[in-house]
Amino acid sequence: MGRAAKFDRDQILDAALAITAADGPPAATMGAVAARLGAPTGSLYHRFGSRDLMLATLWIRTVRSFQRGFVDALTAGDAREAALHTPRWCRRHPAEGALLLLHRRHDLAARWPAELGPDLATLNAEVGDALDAYTARHPGVDRERLTFATIDVPYAAVRRHLLDHRPPPPTVDTLITTTCAALLPPPA
Repeated sequence: MGRAAKFDRDQILDAALAITAADGPPAATMGAVAARLGAPTGSLYHRFGSRDLMLATLWIRTVRSFQRGFVDALTAGDAREAALHTPRWCRRHPAEGALLLLHRRHDLAARWPAELGPDLATLNAEVGDALDAYTARHPGVDRERLTFATIDVPYAAVRRHLLDHRPPPPTVDTLITTTCAALLPPPA
């Protein structure tokens, strides 16, 4: 009978996240993550098999975490809240925000593990479906405007603050709200 794992999957991913957010993707080696946890490097390889698999899993977990609130807001019919989800989420999750908005997924893993193919293939499907459903329920809104107002503008608005290792200030929310009001019809 084997020993129980001292660190679970999320603890390992959290350690990888902390290293990546502080020092960038190249610093998140299996050895560095193991050292941060106080775990043997072999235990990480036993859990993930490779650094690429560990970091790709971290990326997918972070994307899904972010997308939940965005999709919920659009499903509720509130494009403004969907747009404001980005700065609010980045304030609550600064390391995750830095991971998603400052590093491309290809920066994290040299080769994306084949076993994550199905996850990657469907990663943005729920967001796309939510955008389509919103525009179907709001005939005066086209998908390009909705995407620009709820995804592109918020991303651009928070990125420079995250590059400076600081949370987006509340003025970002005001600017995003103003942009949404200019681009999208008022909620019915």
